[in-house]
Amino acid sequence: GPPGGRGWPLTPGLRGSGAPGGRGWPLTPGLRGSGSRDREDSWFKSLFVRKVDPRKDAHSNLLTKNEESNLYKIQFHNVKPESLEAYNKLCEDVLPSIHADKYYPCELVGTWNTWYGEQDQAVHLWRYRGGYPALTEVMNKLRQNKEFTAYRKERGKMLLSRRNQLLLEFSFWNEPVPREGPNIYELRSYQLRPGTMIEWGNYWARAIGYRQHNREAVGGFFSQIGNLYMVHHLWAYKDLQSRENTRNAAWQQEGWHEVVYYTVPLIQHMDSRIMIPTKASPMQ
Repeated sequence: GPPGGRGWPLTPGLRGSGAPGGRGWPLTPGLRGSGSRDREDSWFKSLFVRKVDPRKDAHSNLLTKNEESNLYKIQFHNVKPESLEAYNKLCEDVLPSIHADKYYPCELVGTWNTWYGEQDQAVHLWRYRGGYPALTEVMNKLRQNKEFTAYRKERGKMLLSRRNQLLLEFSFWNEPVPREGPNIYELRSYQLRPGTMIEWGNYWARAIGYRQHNREAVGGFFSQIGNLYMVHHLWAYKDLQSRENTRNAAWQQEGWHEVVYYTVPLIQHMDSRIMIPTKASPMQ
């Protein structure tokens, strides 16, 4: 079958050259060549007999920068249209103070309003250095913070709905850091088929190399709590035309089309948001 297909035992970890789709693997587009019939037969048989590669570690530990133990929380707040300006002002008054206070082991990575996609929506991304203990510590401390309690109460009057996810970052992506603007940001979210996260990581460990030329790659994450088998890729561009030019340029690089060919079948659903940073965002 094709590399990373059902009949292929995938190599755990993404740092070695032996990972299918990694830097050391030449991927073959389609099922061409003299051995195509044999590969098709192998793929067909693998539908009935699936090889399972024994592992002694969770998939999340194979994919993430587990030595750094960073945990991320992404929040999606759907705001009443008439309240968006007041909501942004409220966040501007409160969120940066939590970010700057060393008493709270968390950092505001970025905060945005959706420009294209779901309208009247705010997106916040937080980082917790130290993982789940840091998240728990922040939650417990914020319960005692009267300013934050008042903020949540006032915020509740402005929202139609909200949801969040806890995320880990892929080992082969950049860690998101503050940026000078102006920029627009694209959040591309992929709902993968269950059981395909390792395959996705194997291919993107190679693919990210094609998308670094204009510093557009901001961060890559996968869900741990919330919608499972969900991947988020965050990109930065100067404007919409720059986004178009950068994405088109990727197709001119040898190997990019192969990554797309093999990763598209892993996706159940995908979504794209174009977002504008708010005044409170460390990413501008």
